[in-house]
Amino acid sequence: MIPSNWYNIVPDLPAAPPPPLHPGTRQPIGPDDLAPLFPMELIGQEVSGERFVEIPREVLDVYRLWRPTPLIRARRLERSLGTPARIYYKYEGVSPAGSHKPNTAVPQAFYNAREGVRLLTTETGAGQWGSALAFACSQFDLECQVWMVRASYDQKPYRRSLMQVYGATVHPSPSPVTGPGNKALADDPDSPGSLGLAISEAVEVAAATPEARYALGSVLNHVLMHQTVIGEEALEQLPELPDLVIGCTGGGSNFAGLAFPFLREKLAGRIGTVFRAVEPAACPSFTRGTYAYDFGDTAGLTPLLKMHTLGHSFVPDPIHAGGLRYHGMSPLLSHMYELGLFEAVTRSQNECFEAGVRFARTEGIVPAPEPTHALAETIAEALRCKESGEEKVILTALCGHGHFDLAAYDRYLSGRLEDYTLPQERIDQALTELPG
Repeated sequence: MIPSNWYNIVPDLPAAPPPPLHPGTRQPIGPDDLAPLFPMELIGQEVSGERFVEIPREVLDVYRLWRPTPLIRARRLERSLGTPARIYYKYEGVSPAGSHKPNTAVPQAFYNAREGVRLLTTETGAGQWGSALAFACSQFDLECQVWMVRASYDQKPYRRSLMQVYGATVHPSPSPVTGPGNKALADDPDSPGSLGLAISEAVEVAAATPEARYALGSVLNHVLMHQTVIGEEALEQLPELPDLVIGCTGGGSNFAGLAFPFLREKLAGRIGTVFRAVEPAACPSFTRGTYAYDFGDTAGLTPLLKMHTLGHSFVPDPIHAGGLRYHGMSPLLSHMYELGLFEAVTRSQNECFEAGVRFARTEGIVPAPEPTHALAETIAEALRCKESGEEKVILTALCGHGHFDLAAYDRYLSGRLEDYTLPQERIDQALTELPG
């Protein structure tokens, strides 16, 4: 059954997260500061103190196209590993856009349409979020403009085509149609782009257009809250409690969506589950970033967010897990990481694709590059169980399929996929530009 409410974890935390700050005054921002970018309903959800927020009927009507999503035990993968561990995955690739992203795209489009907005702007890394928002806008008769990180724009042309099928206009980022894009192109005409820069472009257009607003696919509290339909369903579907929950993290929405309902149970003392976030070695904001106030975008147009960051000027290497190429991390998840509520580890690109191929050859689903990070850690944990004899129950989030990512799999299968080793000096340099 589809949950009737989204879950807001903030009231259950042992300490409140630090607020976003106005970059000029360094004071907590208020609703008026966010009104040019977001509808009031979403602003209210961003700061809500309610544990549960009712899902509107109109949103549930669209959710029913694919929800509830299946929870599957990976028995064939278990057998191939020879592990006593029991592995379950929550599969979000059955949505129209092929990922978990419509869980928040649909309510964001709904609330904007109800407030009279005509155009939504956004950024996208791998194209999963752009596809989801384009789909959601088609459901509520909204225009959609997407700035797609140039590296992914070139690597994933069929993601771009899918957005256009749903009616969206897609720009490569950096693009010549915005100030931040023009500056980036002047500095480096061959720039691969970054999520931070694409955010700057989308925010600039939204802020300058009265009938437009901006939509974000991860990072912010209301986005993470919308994704909790994943974990709420999994709680009902699982035949046994998990010892370990594993999810990939870029901005944080996939991991949070699965983990937050289970974390609620742990904070209440009802379960003893361990939680583990997995990020790319090429963009390791949790494990090598600094917990500090920073801009959410490259050009410094957003409020200051207290988060784990590699620095807003950091441009990640063009790894194929484009949805994880973000310089920062969800402020809420960053705060929870500081509280010690979950672990974080990194995985390299080749070991992730190795896990993705193994999963495809056993379970039959070709995963998107992003969740292969969680699968690589899941397989490693299952093999540790093989050595120790532990019969752990492992739950992971398969947040999307990789049907539009076969060019990346082709590079892996032909031995042309590179592992990027991130030099510390690149992080150090970007961190020197944190707002003082």
